[in-house]
Parts: sequence; structure tokens; C-alpha cells
Amino acid sequence: MSDKHPPIEGTCLCGAVRYEIDGPLNAMVHCHCSMCRKHHGGSFATFAAAPLMGFRWIAGEDNVATYVSSDKGQRSFCRSCGSVAPSVLKDMDMVICPAGNLLGDLDLKPQAHWFVGSRAPWTQIADALPQHEEYPEEFGTTGVTRPAAEKREGIVAGSCLCGCVAFELTGQPMRMMNCHCTRCRRGRSSAHATNLFYKLGDFQFVRGEADVRTYKVPEARFFSVAFCGKCGGAAPRVSPERDVVVIPAGTLDDDPGMRPQAHIHVSSKANWFEIADSLPQLPEGPPPV
Repeated sequence: MSDKHPPIEGTCLCGAVRYEIDGPLNAMVHCHCSMCRKHHGGSFATFAAAPLMGFRWIAGEDNVATYVSSDKGQRSFCRSCGSVAPSVLKDMDMVICPAGNLLGDLDLKPQAHWFVGSRAPWTQIADALPQHEEYPEEFGTTGVTRPAAEKREGIVAGSCLCGCVAFELTGQPMRMMNCHCTRCRRGRSSAHATNLFYKLGDFQFVRGEADVRTYKVPEARFFSVAFCGKCGGAAPRVSPERDVVVIPAGTLDDDPGMRPQAHIHVSSKANWFEIADSLPQLPEGPPPV
């Protein structure tokens, strides 16, 4: 009998982009840099690395778009739903996959937090994993410096990764939740989504509304994701039927003043992610407001 494990499967939210990894996964880290937060829309991103020889596209390679985010890297995403796609690093003989899009239970768990110097103010790191201000010292490199956003009184601003889509919020958010449902994990390509809900009247696009793409899960009543068609970065999702706008927390340039109130849909939590903080954990969704 062979001891070989079955391939690890990965998919975007809409299913157009699919891939397999023979593995084994040899590294997994949480990254808190602002570029990852804006691309994924989450409070942080989690990446799993594996040897390139064990990686293959099953479908949708031609549906993967790429945005050059800096002279040091590029970001890939599904053109249809915005989910983050794997980065194939041929010069390093490695593939880097967003862990939120990997299916089933994984044998590896995160080993460290990177770029905690850029950590979002609403993110609490409560586990005992090693923390690095940027890359670990043994990498011998530094991160990309991004200019700080101008802060204005009474305004919470946000933008996508490339900056083509920008928006402003006034008033107070209605709620802020960490959601572990399968759809949010695939849509945000991360361990969980962190979303804020604002009244629609407290929101406006400053620029780039025409660049926003939306994908709705066909069988869902409301669930959809919005993203910038140019960079794949997360974008606000306007829901006029509920008179709210859903803001992926990673898109924010300012502190919204609210902190996550609970973990929801923890019955769907990824097996590789540890909830180490003291927030309430709800098996399904939150009670209605």
C-alpha cells in the first residue's frame, strides 16, 4: 500500500480557476503587510509554499490575471471572482498558494507572523507563533515602503491595492465580524474575512466605481464579492436591497474605531487556523441587528 497522500486541491470562489499540489507543503505563514491586506481584503493573508514540481493547473489558467504590485513582486487573481490565485516562482522552484483557497484539512499549520510592523490596528495576535517586523532576518531583504494615507477628521478612507478604487466612510460602522464560512475564506483567499457593515448613506466612492467588478454566488441569497478589475484588490460591496455596504477591512487606510465583535461560522473554520483570542465564537451567523 502506498503512503502517498492524495493531491491538495485549490479553487477560486467561482470555480473557474482550479489547481492541485502533490506537496508536501513546506511552509505556511500569516502576512500582515498592507499590500496583502488590500489584495485579499482580510486582516492578514496566509500563504502555503510547496515545490513547483508538484503543482499543476487543472482549469482556468487563462482566467488568471496578474497585477505588478512592485518591482519585487506581482499579484495574481481570478478575472471572474477576484479570488487570489497561486504565484508560480520559477526562479525559486516554488509555488505560493493562498491557504484560504485550499480544500480539505491540511497537515501543516502556520509557523510565523510576518510584517507585524504593518499589522492592522483591529487585529489582535493572540497565539504564540514567532513574529517578525518584516521578512525574517535570514531572508536578507526588506519590504516595499508605501506612502501613508492622509488622515482627515471624521472620514475613514479606503482603497484597493492599485489605488484606482477609493472610497470614504462617515458615521459609525454597524458591526464588525470575523467570518470563517467557506465562501468568505475562498472569496478573501484567507483564514477568514473581516467585514464591516455601514449604512449605505454613510458611504461614497471617491473614484474608480466603474472599475469595480462583482461576483455573486449563484445559489446564495445575498453573498457576493467585489474587487478592482485592474489589480484584483478587494472593494466595497454595495447592497442596496439591505441599505448597507460591506467593507472588507483590509481595504481601509484608516482605523474605523471599531474592533471585531465575534468570530462567526466557526463550524466551517479551516483546520489549520487557531482562534486564540477571547472573542465570542458563534457556530453559524450572528443574530440580526
